[in-house]
Amino acid sequence: MIFKGGLGIMTGSAALVADAFHSGADVIAAIVTMISMRIAHSPADSDHAYGHGKIQFLSSFLVGIILAVGAFFLLINSVLTVMKGSYEPPNRIAVLGAVLSIIANEIMFRDQRCVATELNSPAIMANAWDNRSDAISSAGVLIGLLFATFGYPIADPLASVALSLVVLHIGFELILDSIKGLMDSTPDAEKMEQIYRITKRSPGILEIIYLRARVMGDALHVVLSVGVDGRLKVYEGDLIVDVLKNNILRELEDNKSEIQIYLTPIDVD
Repeated sequence: MIFKGGLGIMTGSAALVADAFHSGADVIAAIVTMISMRIAHSPADSDHAYGHGKIQFLSSFLVGIILAVGAFFLLINSVLTVMKGSYEPPNRIAVLGAVLSIIANEIMFRDQRCVATELNSPAIMANAWDNRSDAISSAGVLIGLLFATFGYPIADPLASVALSLVVLHIGFELILDSIKGLMDSTPDAEKMEQIYRITKRSPGILEIIYLRARVMGDALHVVLSVGVDGRLKVYEGDLIVDVLKNNILRELEDNKSEIQIYLTPIDVD
């Protein structure tokens, strides 16, 4: 943020200053994400029986708001600059700032995406895409600067406009995804199908009566009702439940999710 902002002011590049403002929003977003991750991993208590995982969706929502609001004001400022009609081409050294920003943000995006996938964390994934948005915006800035420094000075504020629109779109997507999570959205179809297949081939399961699941931050809350032989003894039913739970958690590579299983006796005669 400091590097791009200082370089943008020294070289007279409106697009690079706008990109620095975007990086400032990233700093705030990263702080929000770190705080939310700390809260999310607090143990369950009497007021939060299912833990604190949903704070990650709130974090993602705040990151989206920060991006959307910042992008909106950048857009207004960039449009006003274009409407003024007087442009000064920026110094070519500004191109260096855009190139370094693209490289740094793409590295951070790939690193955080790996961590988010491993931990199944929506908050870290939101922050990862925040870095990807910065890399995309810096690529737009780079294109604008190249045109601006080679005879088309209007390209610099136009690049700032394009950057603002991209960031605004990413902000709204993060907001919508976090709202879905806060409203107990169902996991993606692929994960639900995986749970269904695991249950279907688990020993002692005759049929699946219903399967429901909701996302709880970086964990799932799964409710299963399965049909079993009505002649089973209680301890045999308990063994079936334990095996099924272990199978689901092992194959999902998940040790945080909560699985509730209900057995329904079925007459097999």
